[in-house]
Amino acid sequence: MVACLLDNHTDIHLVSQVYELLKKMSSNPETKNPIIFAPKTYQYNKFSLDESELLKNPIELFTNWFSDAKKDPTESIPECVTFSTANLPSGKVSSRVLLFKELDDRGFTIYSNWGTSGKAEDIKTNPNAAINFFWKNLQRQVRVDGFTEHVNRETSERYFKTRPRGSKIGAWSSPQSHVLKDREELEEYIKASEKRFEGVADADIPCPDYWGGLRIVPLEIEFWQGRESRLHDRFLYKRNSENEPWEVVRLAP
Repeated sequence: MVACLLDNHTDIHLVSQVYELLKKMSSNPETKNPIIFAPKTYQYNKFSLDESELLKNPIELFTNWFSDAKKDPTESIPECVTFSTANLPSGKVSSRVLLFKELDDRGFTIYSNWGTSGKAEDIKTNPNAAINFFWKNLQRQVRVDGFTEHVNRETSERYFKTRPRGSKIGAWSSPQSHVLKDREELEEYIKASEKRFEGVADADIPCPDYWGGLRIVPLEIEFWQGRESRLHDRFLYKRNSENEPWEVVRLAP
């Protein structure tokens, strides 16, 4: 079931050659005086991850790990993720922290403004994206890579109804990622939206057409368990398309 990614010295030698080539190509070989240098860290020594603990379906394994994170009192926002996108043709990569809101048998869903935001522009040019969970106390990461798709309006409206009134008003008010002259400009947008929905019950504030869910359909899901001396346990579930079965490999740390 599990194959080692690096199974011979040839692979390691090739990596070494590439690294030396990149060093030679460096445009700034000067050794710099660091502003921040080697912050004190600690050993990951709480848990391990063995092949016998893996499940056939990575969604089920993620569900178990997420449940562990929710039960941990030190993980105050277990649904916090780093969401990364890349714009084409420039290849410019952008990351931001946001909240994961839904999981179904198809993938992981986040919600945002898909009309004006920077990530919306990225997704228009390149549907591939990644999210990363990190649970510090459990010393675990889950990395999800795949393609994205917008969920239907019923799904977006279902989640929008759960948001507080202020967040609903905010979704109507903010031209996300656009330049503002000052804070007062944003406050004026909010006042206009508050007036627009004055007298409207919280449950009746509609979801904007440009706002909704984006699902990341995974083609790779890596489960990372920190281990001592940075010799972590890493298992990667991968497939070439959503219709193929998952293959699992152990990765070198």
